[in-house]
Amino acid sequence: MAERIKPATNLVEYTVSELAFALKRTVEDAYGQVRLRGEISGYKGPHSSGHCYFTLKDEKATIEAVIWRGTFSKLRFKPEAGLEVIARGKITTYPDRSKYQIVIDDLEPAGIGALMALLEQRKKQLAAEGLFDDARKRPLPFLPRIIGVVTSPTGAVIRDILHRLEDRFPSHVLVWPVRVQGETCAGEVAGAIHGFNANLATMPRPDLIIVARGGGSLEDLWGFNEEIVVRAAAASAIPLISAVGHETDWTLIDLVADHRAPTPTAAAERAVPVRADLMIAVTSFGLRGASTLRRALQAWRSRFLGSARGLPRRDTILGLPRQRLDNASHKLPRALLANAVAHRSGLERCGSRLRPHLVARAASAGRDKLIRLDRARGRSLAALVDRARRRLDGQQKLLSTLGYQNVLARGFTLVRAADGTMLRYASEVKPGAALDIEFADGHVGAHADSRGAHSPAKKPESSGTQTRAPSDGKQGSLL
Repeated sequence: MAERIKPATNLVEYTVSELAFALKRTVEDAYGQVRLRGEISGYKGPHSSGHCYFTLKDEKATIEAVIWRGTFSKLRFKPEAGLEVIARGKITTYPDRSKYQIVIDDLEPAGIGALMALLEQRKKQLAAEGLFDDARKRPLPFLPRIIGVVTSPTGAVIRDILHRLEDRFPSHVLVWPVRVQGETCAGEVAGAIHGFNANLATMPRPDLIIVARGGGSLEDLWGFNEEIVVRAAAASAIPLISAVGHETDWTLIDLVADHRAPTPTAAAERAVPVRADLMIAVTSFGLRGASTLRRALQAWRSRFLGSARGLPRRDTILGLPRQRLDNASHKLPRALLANAVAHRSGLERCGSRLRPHLVARAASAGRDKLIRLDRARGRSLAALVDRARRRLDGQQKLLSTLGYQNVLARGFTLVRAADGTMLRYASEVKPGAALDIEFADGHVGAHADSRGAHSPAKKPESSGTQTRAPSDGKQGSLL
């Protein structure tokens, strides 16, 4: 059999690996970053490695998708089976199975169904943290002085709120302007809530916050479903009313707010009472209070009168004492006369027993007694004077013994300076100084000369004994 001849060809020969990686480079170069819309299929949660694997599909085709572990932890929206999403990532291939796939960097819902799923997922997460619990909700102030409104400054919402407040109870309103839809809506609303709570020096702190917006689609109201807004409302120290959308519209801020109003107008009605109703109520309370006081006074008067009727009359109480007084007043003249007669009889009986010699004896006895008393007083006075005289004589003798005049009488003198200071040493005398010399019988004035005025004088020894006069006849020291 003749040998088959191979046809001549110029095609490059590849190995399977070379072709697979060449296709990989070609796909990655051509589709570096894409946005891909499709429905999630086959998702069963993260793999044990932390990576996620599922399929994106539409009516005619499918593509494998992978989310690496580091990217999955940063996603705001987690994938769920059956959700339509928009995935952003790069197209690549998996050479081991000759499949192309998308490595997802970001994931967001696509369409109303996806938004509703994301909303439900976020609602479950925040509810698990306890942000929607009724125990966290605070009572609204009955009559707030200042109301802070977070809304668009140009829409109909702020006009409706202001008109309704003016009709019910005019109040001081602070408006914090924000965008109520769009990409910056959530950040601005959250910043306004934090700003009202921050005690800014440029404006007073409101007593109540109203977050308001008119109706719209789910996409229009989506900013009030963002987590940053919900957490700002939950952290507000000021009571907050949510009035986002119409009565059938619900957002996550409605669940965390202290009160949810179906419309902005209803929020204004809930914020303040009707002033006219308050005035009527106050007037009614005043009338009811006055009526109650009148009824109480009438009841007290009736009880007092009833108690008074149970007491005896004045004439009954005073009748018996008055009769006794009348009887005593009738007996008083006779009693006085009888008393005078009785005393006169007694006096006459005493007078009949008196005799002249008895009176003289009594008078003499009285004089003797007075004389004895005078003598006793005189002896006591004389003894007192004698004791005082002896005590005075003793003090005089002591003075004579200790006084310096006795020393002068023995021939000594006392020398003083012109100002009366006593001089003890010659060194204390200056030449020409005026001196006063005291003798036992008087004073003599003198002036010191220069002879011996500054000669040192020997000071006496400090002993308790008196120095005796020297044997040469000169005067010695007394100290």
